[in-house]
Amino acid sequence: MSQCNVLLVYPRFNSGSFWNYGATCELVGAKYPAPPLGLITVAAMLPDDWSVRLVDRNTGSLTSDDLAWADMIMTGGMLPQQADCLAVIRRAQDKGIPVVVGGPDATSSPEVYEAADFLVLGEAEGILETFVSAWNEGARNGRFTAEKFKADVSSSPIPRFDLLKFDDYVQIGVQYSRGCPFTCEFCDIIELYGRVPRTKTNAQMLAELDRLYELGYRGHVDFVDDNLIGNKKAVKMFLPELAAWQKDKSYPFEMSTEASLNLADDEALLKMMQDAGYFSVFIGIESPDPDVLVATRKKQNTRRNIAESVHKIYDAGIFVLAGFIVGFDEESDKVADEISALIEEAAIPVAMTGLLYALPNTQLTRRLAKEGRLHADFGTDDPDTEHGDQCTAGLNFTTVRPRDQILNDFKQVIDRVYSPEAYFGRVRKVASMLKMNGANGAVFGAGFMHDIKQVSQLLWGITFKDTTYRWQIWKTILRTAFTNFRALKPVLMMLALYVHLGPFSRFVVAQIDKQIVEIEKGQWEQPALVAAE
Repeated sequence: MSQCNVLLVYPRFNSGSFWNYGATCELVGAKYPAPPLGLITVAAMLPDDWSVRLVDRNTGSLTSDDLAWADMIMTGGMLPQQADCLAVIRRAQDKGIPVVVGGPDATSSPEVYEAADFLVLGEAEGILETFVSAWNEGARNGRFTAEKFKADVSSSPIPRFDLLKFDDYVQIGVQYSRGCPFTCEFCDIIELYGRVPRTKTNAQMLAELDRLYELGYRGHVDFVDDNLIGNKKAVKMFLPELAAWQKDKSYPFEMSTEASLNLADDEALLKMMQDAGYFSVFIGIESPDPDVLVATRKKQNTRRNIAESVHKIYDAGIFVLAGFIVGFDEESDKVADEISALIEEAAIPVAMTGLLYALPNTQLTRRLAKEGRLHADFGTDDPDTEHGDQCTAGLNFTTVRPRDQILNDFKQVIDRVYSPEAYFGRVRKVASMLKMNGANGAVFGAGFMHDIKQVSQLLWGITFKDTTYRWQIWKTILRTAFTNFRALKPVLMMLALYVHLGPFSRFVVAQIDKQIVEIEKGQWEQPALVAAE
């Protein structure tokens, strides 16, 4: 087996993105929210005698010295990274360095990456070994495609966490499972990873946390699962062991994840998550309109009162971040009022509201193409990084309602829910509702010094550097300190996020206003459409 220098390059995310909260990162002394878990997992699968370096273009630069060292570049990512990924390919090939591209965007849209020397498509556990063998045999181009949904995640190695600079990130990601049992029309997760969630073993997962602990990491660990509770039986067997591990180590990590709303139905599961140290969960709510939820195959959200379900999660000391979407065919002209009212009633400060976007390789995209409504460039990322995600570059299809009406409704939601008064009011409401009497409400633990460092940097920043919301923030901090002290840590996180979300919401509104003006002046042209089948 020949030695090889592999340069892993994680492309930049577009700057105009809801999730690219650089201002918040700066306040707590970090450079970016999270590192490239996929790439450092691939790194662990490479031969032992291959040398590996990592360049995250969200936290650092790709230098000439890096390129001069590399025998091979491995890169890839998601749709909002597409433009930079293509730029990395061009730059490497100008130097004669073979480029290997994988990841979800390449798997969904391989035609976009035809310039790459190698495409490694699908889950790495199912195909990377074949690629390595071909490379060692002298191949310098080719396509390797894993069989769908067959990768054995219990064979996945501990990611190369040692390649990371922990101080660069707000949180570190781990993955317990892949897949989701639901069939949401607009989601590509079931197309990429299937409807039968596959989980790692308990020992395997704890070994990953052991490795992070041994490397000295303390703080926020995000379980990046598409739906942590997709396999309830397995996760209920895992969480007690995770809770015992946390207790034995004096709670070095505070955890977040993503789950479906039916989490609220299971008090025992919520208690297990509380005992294990979970403090937040992202939930895709999408719409309060039952007709929309049924049409988009998200019927699970119609079987319960959404606001009450969110409040049940607060009862476990876990705060909710949620996703909402404007632009569904079935929505009414009351959508702005309905979504805004639900966000306020449920008291969800961080409500990621975007325009519907037809992702490559989804049921929605196939339906729109069949109906002759899908834009021909629907799967191409906008290289202009001002238009970074579905908040400003959605609706890549012909809409049922007039496009300008949808944009106006979307703008109203953003205007309302991200006004300082509304946002900080919801944070104070959440602070009064969070029941922090479990392990996730612990103030002192092994991660205490890490917390103190970040909190000190945050308080210094909001008091002396970015003072825009100083009085609203201090008012919320003091009220929480005197009424629900153990909720102070999650409240500080929500407050820090507004340093990004406040300006970002105004950026979104300005971009949407421009689009509305173009439509009203007749300057917006309908893009070419995919030919109907």
